[in-house]
Amino acid sequence: MTVPGRDLSRSAALERYVAVMEGLQADRLETLATVYAEQSRFVDPFNDVRGIEAIQAVFAHGFAQCPGMRFVVQARAVDGERALLRWRMHCDDSAHGLSIEGMSELVLGRDGRVVEHVDYWDPAAQLYERVPVLGWLMRRIRRRLAAPANPSR
Repeated sequence: MTVPGRDLSRSAALERYVAVMEGLQADRLETLATVYAEQSRFVDPFNDVRGIEAIQAVFAHGFAQCPGMRFVVQARAVDGERALLRWRMHCDDSAHGLSIEGMSELVLGRDGRVVEHVDYWDPAAQLYERVPVLGWLMRRIRRRLAAPANPSR
């Protein structure tokens, strides 16, 4: 394992990050400190926090709300200090388990650890529409705002 603080190629840093995230478990959140800088910022549709303890708290809450939470990275790219990940988060292994698809934009520090992490995913389509009354309302709004499928010419 690479020691934080040593220079690391961006590709190797991203692979280390992916390995930690895909292997993340509720009782091993301390491994996040190996891939996040001490004062990292983490942003998703529900959180905007700074610092490794706050980031660990976000993931602890995620594990509490989503039994069996796990991440699978489907694609990755690195361009200088920025990295992009396409991922799927699974809440459990049952057929009715929640699955969310999203993207993460990471900014990597000189030592290869993440200094900023911003997640992009659609909670309306992937969460809210699963709630009976709220889901009906969200689908109705989506249909009303969508462009016509076959606009007349």
